[in-house]
Amino acid sequence: MAFALTDARTITGPRWTDEIALVIEGDTIAELKKTSELPDDIEKYSLGGNILLPGFIDVQVNGGGGVLFNDEPTVEGIRKIAEAHRQFGTTGLLPTLISDDLAVVDRCMRAVEQAIEAGVPGVLGIHIEGPFLATAKKGVHDAGKFRTLDENAFKLLTSLKHGVTHITLAPETTTPEMIRRLSDAGVILSAGHTNATYEETHTALKAGLRGFTHLYNAMSGLEGRAPGVVGAALESRTAFAGIIVDGFHVHKASLNVALHAKGTDHLMLVTDAMPGVGAADKNFILQGREITVTGGRCTAPDGTLAGSDLDMASAVRNAHRMLGIPLEGAAKMASASPAAFLRVADRVGSLRAGMRADLVLLNDNIEVQKVWIGGARYGGK
Repeated sequence: MAFALTDARTITGPRWTDEIALVIEGDTIAELKKTSELPDDIEKYSLGGNILLPGFIDVQVNGGGGVLFNDEPTVEGIRKIAEAHRQFGTTGLLPTLISDDLAVVDRCMRAVEQAIEAGVPGVLGIHIEGPFLATAKKGVHDAGKFRTLDENAFKLLTSLKHGVTHITLAPETTTPEMIRRLSDAGVILSAGHTNATYEETHTALKAGLRGFTHLYNAMSGLEGRAPGVVGAALESRTAFAGIIVDGFHVHKASLNVALHAKGTDHLMLVTDAMPGVGAADKNFILQGREITVTGGRCTAPDGTLAGSDLDMASAVRNAHRMLGIPLEGAAKMASASPAAFLRVADRVGSLRAGMRADLVLLNDNIEVQKVWIGGARYGGK
């Protein structure tokens, strides 16, 4: 049965409006219609003047709800992660595997396939962050897991039967030919944990590199005569970049530089979330190391940042308040831009007729009130 969501402030084109209702039929937005023109016999749900936006899409989710994807590569583990993030407005996500053995990569890929087959709400595919990374920029990753991207790895990385495969790699550890082969096979590639030169990165972009993982963090920086990975990322007019807006990972000035260079079209909010998101116990173990979460900051024993305790609603709120981005721009960085990056913008990421009804309802404090995934309603935090 069709129903209509009414009395919400939303963006339908160039301006905010509270006059448009979303008609939902099955799992789809059937049409956008003036509330005054709705038929009398359709069931109507008033949203009380709150803010209705496309659901958030997070391309980098290591864990949540007390679960680390590396440690629980199962349908149930993925379900717990998705449930933890759903309460913060995330309606689409990529469970993200931190550098590990190829056998673990295989198990994680098969678990994502099974989760999608089982209809776990919100699972769009998988993000494999490593193990094809550079030791010089390893961050919290275990460099003992790093390896060469050979033919066996290529076969594995192109084997996902359902959903998107997103891989973070260091361009200098492989070849432009391998990047091109993976891209041609439909894999979405980002540079991350890389000490590549500007020239190496530029060559990788021409070969099919599509994005950059947590811009500024764990990559060669921008210098006057050595632009590095950051320089290549900021210069590109077509590549996307994920960025962690939590107040710890990137300085406000650097965030603004990225925003000016790439705009909301090609800059994506990501959480890089760890198991503490949506969990009472924030501390966790990462590949044998105890990670402590203090005041929202996740650190390994040596002080290295170890992912984040960030959720997408907080990322949107931070972008809006810290950077002065209009709410519609911050929301775009959390929905339309990642949808375009993942090549799923024909299905999710905007409020248009024919799109899947993935929605988030916020109050004026940018706190989640309700979430819909495929037209099914879930309570907010």
